[in-house]
Amino acid sequence: MRKPIVLTRAILKKIVLTRPGRKGDNGRLLVAGGSKKYHGAPLLAIEAASRFVDLIYYYSPHAPNAQVKQKNKCFISVEKPNPNRVDCVLIGNGLDVNPENKRLVNQLLKKSKRAVLDAGAIRMAGSFEGTIVTPHAREFEDVFKLKASKANALRVAKQNNCVVLLKGKIDFIASPARVRENRTGNEVMTRGGTGDVLAGLCAALHCKNPAFESACAAAWINGRAGDKLKRRRRVFNAEDLARALPEALK
Repeated sequence: MRKPIVLTRAILKKIVLTRPGRKGDNGRLLVAGGSKKYHGAPLLAIEAASRFVDLIYYYSPHAPNAQVKQKNKCFISVEKPNPNRVDCVLIGNGLDVNPENKRLVNQLLKKSKRAVLDAGAIRMAGSFEGTIVTPHAREFEDVFKLKASKANALRVAKQNNCVVLLKGKIDFIASPARVRENRTGNEVMTRGGTGDVLAGLCAALHCKNPAFESACAAAWINGRAGDKLKRRRRVFNAEDLARALPEALK
């Protein structure tokens, strides 16, 4: 059996994190998600992404509530999503699975240059081609009808010509030609919302970097931030994790 290739800090050398220049040079991201029940999920993704991109547009099919409006210093709320004005679209955080949202997901996919699919969008997408897909084990098994494993992550990536970031105790990141393991992270990161943080980070990096490298770097940075938090505080939540992402780069 081949020895697994495990991600290290070296992955940071393969991506561009930030660059000096004009507003927008570090990326423009559209986040499409949210619902009456799960309005916090896209906000966590935005919180994470805001550390790495210059502009974030947020669209939700559900009217924003007071909590969302209070957070809007990190993003520009839009009434209509326009994938043409951004580098990448993150779709699915907090999005209800229903026919109307299914149409939204697939319309965005048709118009997007780059896309990251998380949560509800994974269940509603008509195609995964060219995207980064970020399921946890249950989502992977429900959608692809395969056991969540490294071999099957690679299989799905090949079959769909996409990048799969399969989240778990060990993350498996697969493209049609390669697969990597990420072993940063810890048991505290099973708390709700940490997957939204990872998706936001992944989409932010994908604004200016290739899909496979973006997914690998996001998994490593997210896990390392969690490891640093655990050593310092022992307990933390998803919002703490989003704020700690820059610390993982030190």
